[in-house]
Amino acid sequence: MGRYRILARLGAGGMGRVYLGRSTSGRMVAVKVVRDELAEEPDFQRRFAREVEAARRVTGFFTAAVVDADPTGSPAWLATAYVPGLPLDEAVRAHGAWPRASLLVLGAGLVEALEAIHAAGLIHRDLKPSNVLLAADGPRVIDFGISIVAEASALTQTGMVIGTPGFMSPEQVMGQGVGPASDVFALGAVLAFAGTGSSPFGTGAAHSVNFRAVYQDPELQGLPPDTDFIRRCLHKDPAQRPTLPVLLAEFGRLLGDTGAHTLAGGLPEAMNWLPAGVASAVAGRDGTTPPVPASDPRIDLAKRAADTPARERVRTRVTEQPAELREQHGEGGPLRRVLVQTPPDEVRVRREALQLGVLVD
Repeated sequence: MGRYRILARLGAGGMGRVYLGRSTSGRMVAVKVVRDELAEEPDFQRRFAREVEAARRVTGFFTAAVVDADPTGSPAWLATAYVPGLPLDEAVRAHGAWPRASLLVLGAGLVEALEAIHAAGLIHRDLKPSNVLLAADGPRVIDFGISIVAEASALTQTGMVIGTPGFMSPEQVMGQGVGPASDVFALGAVLAFAGTGSSPFGTGAAHSVNFRAVYQDPELQGLPPDTDFIRRCLHKDPAQRPTLPVLLAEFGRLLGDTGAHTLAGGLPEAMNWLPAGVASAVAGRDGTTPPVPASDPRIDLAKRAADTPARERVRTRVTEQPAELREQHGEGGPLRRVLVQTPPDEVRVRREALQLGVLVD
């Protein structure tokens, strides 16, 4: 994909699939490939290019920087710095709710990330636990800067709201204009999730969760004492929510920050801000690439293609078909066989294979 060799699939979201990639120099990146139906929108490339340029200006320490993109590519894609961190949702589900001190440092890092995003003229619109990666030196916010492109697409013309139920502000749920205060609401929901182990508006059908976010009070029972800032972030009226500078000052005061040291009270390498179980899990990920699922048949295809000499790969056909394609087209469907080829057509074929869900290393 562009100058990046695709190594593995990391996940998928509303905008498309995310892959682990490696540059020629060995730098690891996360490559987001945009869904075909979005890319086919008449004004998509213009909107996507504008948002990518804005995202490139986000330079906050607690964000994953956008390092490259091809808005006019087929498919369109962007690459961000790869953070080998633990997603917040996985951390909470595996190790439980967080204590107050950890919530304060998490909140301060997320506020600084949102400040950097807003300073570039962007609103995140989809801040949620899975978009927060935990590293030893603080959280990282990912997936910013392109949600607005999806929101302006034909997806919303069918009544779909871009965002995640339980972490969208009331104004976003109702399709009204959103601003920085909408991200503050999402921040409150993320901190409530970390502090209680569950979403403040429950689970269930999307329309039920969205209804509770708009009309009912959040469920905050189980939060540590002296975390009233979370409730204030979740105010239904955006004008009544605290601003990011106010929140950062409050976090600094609660953490004893005098401006002469880090929020955790020491040098970054000495910060012990994560709960013990989470810290151990994060330490196991730092500096490593994510494990490749052994059950994914596409990985085997990629390995076999990589092990085959180039002259033999020119006319090699891969007959295995990913499960998702079998569901769409059946065992004998039109995407049953994928041609894996090497130079001079390597770039084109790798792109075609990626679009079909086949990973070629």
